[in-house]
Amino acid sequence: MTTAAPELLTVPEVMARLRLGRSTVYDLIRSRRLVSVTIGRSRRIPVEAVRDFIARTIEEGD
Repeated sequence: MTTAAPELLTVPEVMARLRLGRSTVYDLIRSRRLVSVTIGRSRRIPVEAVRDFIARTIEEGD
């Protein structure tokens, strides 16, 4: 049996994928450069939002 990749990532998972610090990830969420959802008291970032952020960052040349 194979396990499907998660659709929603935690902030620490996004930190690891982007190799960024916690404050930077939350700054990206606050500035709406990185889309997130709140479920209860938990913040989750869709995998697609991380991919979109990377693509936009590459396009902008940052």
